[in-house]
Amino acid sequence: MVLSLLFYVFIVLVCFQILYFLIVFTKISFHKAFSTPIKELSISVIVCAKNEEENLKNFLPSILEQNYANFEVVLINDASHDDSLLVMEDFANKYKNIKIVNVKNNEAFWANKKYALTLGIKASKHPYLLFIDADCKPRSNNWIREMSSQFQSGKNIVLGYGAYAKIKNSLLNKLIRFETMLTAMQYFSWAKIGIPYMGVGRNLAYTKNAFFEASGFMSHMHIKSGDDDLFINQIANSENTAISLSPDSFTISTPKTSFKDWINQKKRHITTANHYKTNHKFILAFYYLSQLGFWLLGILLLILLFKWEIVLTLFLLRILIQYIVFFGASKKLDEKDIIFFLPLFDFFLVAFQLTIFISNLISKPRHWK
Repeated sequence: MVLSLLFYVFIVLVCFQILYFLIVFTKISFHKAFSTPIKELSISVIVCAKNEEENLKNFLPSILEQNYANFEVVLINDASHDDSLLVMEDFANKYKNIKIVNVKNNEAFWANKKYALTLGIKASKHPYLLFIDADCKPRSNNWIREMSSQFQSGKNIVLGYGAYAKIKNSLLNKLIRFETMLTAMQYFSWAKIGIPYMGVGRNLAYTKNAFFEASGFMSHMHIKSGDDDLFINQIANSENTAISLSPDSFTISTPKTSFKDWINQKKRHITTANHYKTNHKFILAFYYLSQLGFWLLGILLLILLFKWEIVLTLFLLRILIQYIVFFGASKKLDEKDIIFFLPLFDFFLVAFQLTIFISNLISKPRHWK
């Protein structure tokens, strides 16, 4: 009786997963990237750095040498204790379109990145803001052009893809990039459907008016993380949000090289999801629970050989459809090399996210510092 019930639950989960892949994720698999030829907008590129002197030396030139006429680069030194400020000042002596905002720790907003970003945004002079992290670089010198081209009529938010650099012969690197690709598939697909719920600060744009009309980060200033996803979750809707999937609009970040560092990073990221709007939390939680149920029940029923022919057929059918849909998305996001590991990474991420959730219940994650 119990096994029969689990069997039927498994069938329902497989059907849900297949429908999710075909209805939601195909929005990205079959998306056609385009750039709207418009007059160049005035752009302020915002870079917030905390103890990033080496990354600033390596990555700032790729931002400053963009093929774009009217832009400034606002460099925010967030109370760094290394030579980040000196590096910024050195670049400012060579490039006239740099503005430096030197932030000192404030007792009310100690070690709060949102406070530093707010000061940088207030200091910016242009109406369109484009964000990138200090450990990132644009994939091409047309990054500003491609991202800004998505500010069409009525759109004041542009979600971009923040990829991670590829490291040869590193399984961890492939896993990190798979998780990043899956996250992007989620927020890009739901934005296309008309339910945008997050963006990543490694590659994100919005207007200055949108920031101040929403009172900036004030509604979640007490939450140290979430300057990107929580803010987008707060202000994005079906009318004001666009996405950019042109390869020239991508940014590339330095990935973690140890499993421990990656776990700590994901622990910080996952905590912000608790503060999403209720319908967004429901969508994400239901997808994850269907993933968890699919793997647990599928493996259990196969081990017990309960109607194993049907279970195995459904199991393989679901994986096959996932391969087809994810391969299309991986081509769009230039992550084709990780698709071979799809079932392994899919199973691992389900277990990994469960572990992170339990860990966060036990101990609070570390934030921007």
